[in-house]
Amino acid sequence: MKLKVACGLLLLMGSVFVTQPVLAQANTVCAARSAKAFVNWPQFLSDPCHTGYNPNETVLGPFNVANLVLKWSFGGPQVILSSPAVANGVVYYGSEDGNVYAVDANTGTQIWKFKTTTYIGGSSPALANGVVYVGSSGIGIVYALNANTGALLWQFTTGDDIESSPTVVNGIVYIGSINRTLWALDANTGALVWSYQAGDRFWAAPAVANGVVFDTSYDNNLYALDAKTGSPLWQFASGSYTGSAPAVANGMVYFGSTDTYAYAVNATTGALVWKYATAGNILLASPAVANGVVYIGSEDGNLYALNANTGVLQWKFQTGGSLEAAPAVANGVVYVGSDDHNLYALNATTGAALWHYTTPYQVRSSPAVVNGMLYVGATNGGLYAFHLPGH
Repeated sequence: MKLKVACGLLLLMGSVFVTQPVLAQANTVCAARSAKAFVNWPQFLSDPCHTGYNPNETVLGPFNVANLVLKWSFGGPQVILSSPAVANGVVYYGSEDGNVYAVDANTGTQIWKFKTTTYIGGSSPALANGVVYVGSSGIGIVYALNANTGALLWQFTTGDDIESSPTVVNGIVYIGSINRTLWALDANTGALVWSYQAGDRFWAAPAVANGVVFDTSYDNNLYALDAKTGSPLWQFASGSYTGSAPAVANGMVYFGSTDTYAYAVNATTGALVWKYATAGNILLASPAVANGVVYIGSEDGNLYALNANTGVLQWKFQTGGSLEAAPAVANGVVYVGSDDHNLYALNATTGAALWHYTTPYQVRSSPAVVNGMLYVGATNGGLYAFHLPGH
């Protein structure tokens, strides 16, 4: 069922269009996680809801992040668009050299690598129950690997390129492919559970919350599907194609579109809650959501911080290049990479610059922040790990 989004009177607030706000609702997938659970950053944007938020980071903060230094780098000159996952002291990532890597999180020493049939583009690994899941380009193979050894457990061929990152919830792997299909696979066997076809490619990583799968498509729509059956629940049309992965929090779904708007949609009904117009450039980056604020980057070079309930601009930070990577948030700091070759740390409340590190290359990998360490990949630069001296 296609849901019309012109619901009620829209209130004009500068460049923000707002309907009645929705009440926050519990998220049984991503809420109520223990501190122990967050010693890991097990998948793209940390959790199945793609909030990009680590609420239990205590080492790095606005008071000391300026002291970050490079601890190690690995794999240069690999092209890395994949974002790192961190679990049990190991960093996992995919590379355009055609390998999935497991690297010691403390030392940067390679533990294993697995050769895929083609290359790993934007698909970021997901860790669940001792298994690494990731998608590859070309004919689009989803791989399940033993997290300790890198041994192949199973593979599933989608028939077309995979740029989407997998999301694993309740024994199901959800992942999109370029041939217009969103796939649900049994996490233990790789058997097809269901598939859903849209009007164009599923580029972005699906988010899963409260029994619903949310994903954006290049056919301009955000889709909500029943997580068990794949049955469509609702869809919401933006003004152009969308490659921004949705984030789910506060009873809303947040995403960006190439029509230059950031959107907030009611997660239950698909009704528009608000939209915010950026400075006229497309939004391919995925948002992060933390403490009532949505952080999203644009090709205009700005990172925008928007009130999660109303869409009102809190601050914006101008970098020297396009922002195509999703930010990460932890302990009052927002981390984001830019095409200007820099990785930035910003005050999450004010947007003030606290630190930056210049790589020789664009940074289109989303950072992972865990256990007082910051991990990120760079195009043709390999994987970087930062820490505080003495930690």
